[in-house]
Amino acid sequence: MRNAFAFISPHWPAPRNVKALVTSRERGGNQNPYSFFNMAAHVGDNLHAVERAREDLQHFVGKQHPLLWLNQTHSTIVADQYRPEMEADASVAFGPEYACVVMTADCLPVLFCTEEGDRVAAAHAGWRGLADGVLESTLASLDTDPTKVMVWLGPAISSKHFEVGAEVREQFLAKDAHAFQCFEPSPFRLQHYMADLYQLARLRLNACGVEQIYGGGFCTYAERSRFYSYRRDGITGRMASIIWLTQ
Repeated sequence: MRNAFAFISPHWPAPRNVKALVTSRERGGNQNPYSFFNMAAHVGDNLHAVERAREDLQHFVGKQHPLLWLNQTHSTIVADQYRPEMEADASVAFGPEYACVVMTADCLPVLFCTEEGDRVAAAHAGWRGLADGVLESTLASLDTDPTKVMVWLGPAISSKHFEVGAEVREQFLAKDAHAFQCFEPSPFRLQHYMADLYQLARLRLNACGVEQIYGGGFCTYAERSRFYSYRRDGITGRMASIIWLTQ
């Protein structure tokens, strides 16, 4: 019997043939600190347990939609059907041949789909990726009118728990002066700021013409029972955010 696992379904008005989910750590077979449904093979977890979890996830999604696992490096590279095996931090699909996947544990997973339901994408957006333009690169790879694109912001660390140095704030301000509104002075240390990944993503997406943005109400750091958090635990697993097309 397949292991049961808990997941989150995006709340957005995507077309019916667009399927998406985010795994959680609530149920599964792995042991602490990776309990319970770790998707990452590079974090020190038992590899058999990771493989089993991935198999269970693939079974749920369907073997006709192979999961496109990426070697994520905080880049702005986007994988597609012509470049499926590579280091990348986003992927796009124009058909049901595979499912786009990104792994996170505080960074922001961003899912994209078109109103027509003919293409989807997933992006891994930590602060480095956001600053460098991973969302812009993903939108460009979708090759469609941004006003016809829907975006869902998945579980990430909230501004209440995400402290960064002044140099991080400066990188965003150098790209867009309006980014000042996404940072508040840290109550913990001088010359540090509490960064809002969700608002930074919305700002970047709006600047590209994306108007339909949903999600963004989670905190991986605060919701210990549901989410892995690298900032909170250091040694931890990863959630997977998946989006794919059906016929």
